[in-house]
Amino acid sequence: MIWFFLFFIWIWLLIAVFSDIFRSQDMGGVAKAIWILFVIFMPYLGVFVYLIARGSKMSEHAMKDMQAAQAAYIRQTAGTPSTAEELARLADLKAQGVIDEAEFQALKAKAIS
Repeated sequence: MIWFFLFFIWIWLLIAVFSDIFRSQDMGGVAKAIWILFVIFMPYLGVFVYLIARGSKMSEHAMKDMQAAQAAYIRQTAGTPSTAEELARLADLKAQGVIDEAEFQALKAKAIS
């Protein structure tokens, strides 16, 4: 049973390392190819060296992915208004005197872009 769990953890580590290599934006293609070859031909050493050398980058990538997923979920759940609805709301605020012409133009430009 212990060997099964150790094998499962090893497979999980390999998947995590390979996925991090492929999603790294800060590495070029040659560096990715070298890491892949290192992990394939010397798996134990390759994974452990990768974890030591780029472990902090792995956590940064995971954090960015989690924040992007949360932001997408919030946008989806909140239901962002369309551009036309946003412009109508801004026109109402301007008509009520809540915002002046300069603020209206700035917010309109932001809503359009």
